[in-house]
Amino acid sequence: MDSKPQGLTEQQRKWFTSVRANLERETGKTLEQWVEIVRRECKETKPKARTDWLKATYGIGQNRAATIFGVAFPAEMGWDDADGLRAALWTDPASTAVLAALEAAIADLPDVVTGQRKAFTAWSRKSQFAAAKPLKGGGVALGLALTPDTSPRLAEPRNEGWSERLKAKCVLASAGDVDAELASLLKAAWERS
Repeated sequence: MDSKPQGLTEQQRKWFTSVRANLERETGKTLEQWVEIVRRECKETKPKARTDWLKATYGIGQNRAATIFGVAFPAEMGWDDADGLRAALWTDPASTAVLAALEAAIADLPDVVTGQRKAFTAWSRKSQFAAAKPLKGGGVALGLALTPDTSPRLAEPRNEGWSERLKAKCVLASAGDVDAELASLLKAAWERS
């Protein structure tokens, strides 16, 4: 059963496979045993609450938790429905316009894999180089695989939930913020991936 998100690079697919393969060695329980435990014991119904419960109860981190819950509750994960995830995430027209501008700026970069997640849209080459998520109240947070000192437009991200490789963030208020300088930053991040 394939429980990992679609839109992954080969390197990302190998990483997900290694998480599954090493689960028993690193936790002492097989994936099937963890699935049984969470189905039997976890009373939480929301994904974040379930992840928090698994961490508090058993010390299982987010990536392993996602692997376990993807098998235990596959219909709820929705990772195979990229269009549905995108539609549910990008509901604000202004934020969606920023996303479209980002996609246009990325379109000329070769070998890009787009990955849609519940909380963000990601772009990867061999590894993730950028991710965007809509912000409450408008705008988009863009994470880049660059350091914040690369540009005055960039800041350090705080608990964004995307790849730890994305060390810089900028907030885009409108599609006009996706200008030549930002396209250059996207390309620099792509080159590092």
